[in-house]
Parts: sequence; structure tokens; C-alpha cells
Amino acid sequence: MAEIRAEIRLPTQELRDDIPFFTKTLGMRMDMIYPADDPSVAVFSGHGLRVRIEAGASEPPGTLRILTDDPDGFADGARVLTAPNGTRVEIDVLHPPMVMPETVHSFVVRRLADQAPWVIGRAGMYYRDLIPDRLGGSIIASHIRIPDGGPVPDMVHYHTVGFQLIYCYRGWVDLVYEDQGEPFRLEAGCCVIQPPEIRHRVLFASDNIEVIEIGVPAEHVTTIDHEMALPNGPANPARRFQGQAFVHHRVDEAVWQPFRMAGFEGRDTGIATGTDGVAGVQVARRSAGETAWTAHDSDILFTFVMEGRMVLHGEGRDPFPLEPGDAFVIPPGMAVRYAEPSDDLELLEVSLPGVFATRTLDR
Repeated sequence: MAEIRAEIRLPTQELRDDIPFFTKTLGMRMDMIYPADDPSVAVFSGHGLRVRIEAGASEPPGTLRILTDDPDGFADGARVLTAPNGTRVEIDVLHPPMVMPETVHSFVVRRLADQAPWVIGRAGMYYRDLIPDRLGGSIIASHIRIPDGGPVPDMVHYHTVGFQLIYCYRGWVDLVYEDQGEPFRLEAGCCVIQPPEIRHRVLFASDNIEVIEIGVPAEHVTTIDHEMALPNGPANPARRFQGQAFVHHRVDEAVWQPFRMAGFEGRDTGIATGTDGVAGVQVARRSAGETAWTAHDSDILFTFVMEGRMVLHGEGRDPFPLEPGDAFVIPPGMAVRYAEPSDDLELLEVSLPGVFATRTLDR
């Protein structure tokens, strides 16, 4: 197989001024220089980069970013430098800490009938945003669908997140996860959490699959892992990833119990336990009796209407008739009532934290 190399070309006016900067200041290696009597081209390599400095090159000087786990020990601690040829060099941390924005509480109702067109995102999947204001950047909720089933053009990757949920709403999808054994099928009504930085891959999807994906915070980095092959082995299902366990909740094993609000019953997915209280996921459905006005103290409480219909009453708000595909966020302390629930009403509820209190109000 032929050897192939790639390099970035940058201009210079005086190469002899750039040589000590790229070798001594940036710690790169000079691999090539010519002509010998009056050098005008030099090639440097290091930090995963190959740079060609060429006198009279037409490109602008550009910007180089160097990422290191010890930025204070690199280039005498400077974070921004300018090379003699004008190239800007930014020094930053290799693994920046995940920032959890403070929640900006708001009452949100997102109805499918009012929704803008779906947008095409990663791996050819269609996305619609369920929380447009992202609550100040604290959470993203997406309704995702793949119209045509078959192999999914995905790669092994991971997310730098605080919490991430995949709930299979319609159809099925084949997935594989680091340390969780062989690929498995996630069926409608089932869900998984993807603990921070667990490697995984989407393999195959049914026609018209739909999933609900929740990510905290809203902006998080997805990294492709070109080295790991999945499945890996042997399986280690007890492993925790930054304090969280992998959870695969199966609808056929669910136990229905009284829900936190009158008139409903719910099935706990075990996610509050798996995340050590970071988040909780419940599926609620209509049972018997009257519904009531309530208020909760959860920092974030997101709900997606999966089946049936209801009318959402909120204190100081006009009623919102809701149907499948609609979503809403209730801020802490706001009085609400889930009124006129149809017998087939089924809701997906996601809370952060996993355990919180609900008060029934006298109205």
C-alpha cells in the first residue's frame, strides 16, 4: 500500500525566524528543510500535526490549536502565542471539564402539529427539538426518527455528558455497548441510559423507528473512537462509568405501581438507581380516579406524550390540548393539572434529580 502523508501549508517572510519558534517554543520536530544554501521551505511535525512553512505561500497565517493535559507546563504557560510568520497558536486543555449550566426554568409546551420540519443530523437521522430554549443550556430533548430501516452508518463513539437517555418510542433498533456483551435489540417501550463516555454504536434499525433522546447538558461533545471494536469482551455489566451503571429497561419486565399523581400508575425504569440519583425516568399511564392539581420540586421535569390525549392546565396559563408527539416542561413550584386524560394516555417522564417531591394542592 502506498505511503500517504498530509500537511498544512503556512506562509512565512523569513523562515529562519520561524524555526526556533516551532522547534523550541512549540516542541515540534523539523523533518525537512530546503534548499540548503537559502532555505525557503521547512516541514515540522509534532502533537499529531505536520506543518509546512513556505516562503511566499499564498495562504493566510491561520490558527493552530494545541491541546494538552498540562497547559501550564507547555510554552511557559502561555495560552495564546503568535509565531514570527503570523500564525496564531492557542494552547488549551486536552480534556476540558464538562460544564453543567444552571437551569433557567421555564414553562414549555412543544406540539407536533406546530413543529417546524425535521432536520437531518448525525448519521442521516431526522431530529426535532422538543425543548427549544434548552432551559438555559441545561438539557436537550430530541425526537429522532429514521424513515428507512436497515444498517445505520454509525461509528463507535461516546458522549461527554452528565446524563443521556435513549427511549425507543416506535419500532426497534439494534445497539452494542462497551462491556455489555453482544449486540441487542431495543424494542418499543424499552430504554437505555448511556453513562458518561461509554463506547457504543447503532447497528441496524427497523423502518420508521422513532426514539426520544435526552442529553444533559444540552451542548456536549461526541467523540469517535477509531481504536475500539464492539462488542468487546469479556462482558462486565457491573462496571460503572463515572459513577453511573448501564441500564437496559425492558417493558416486558416492568412492574406498574401507583404514580406520584392521582389518577395514574407508573413503571419505574431503574434509572434513578443506576445513575445514583442523577436522573429518573418513569412511564405513566391512566388508571382510575380523578386527577388533581399538583406542584413538584424537581429541577427539571420533562414529559413526552406517547399515546392518548389530555389537557394540560397550568396556573395562569390557557389550557393546552395535547396528543401523541407533544412534549412539555413544568418548572418547579408551578401548579398544574393533567385534565381529561383518555383511557389510553401514556407519558414518558424524565426528571433531574431522580428523586423529588410532589405536592397535591387544594383547588
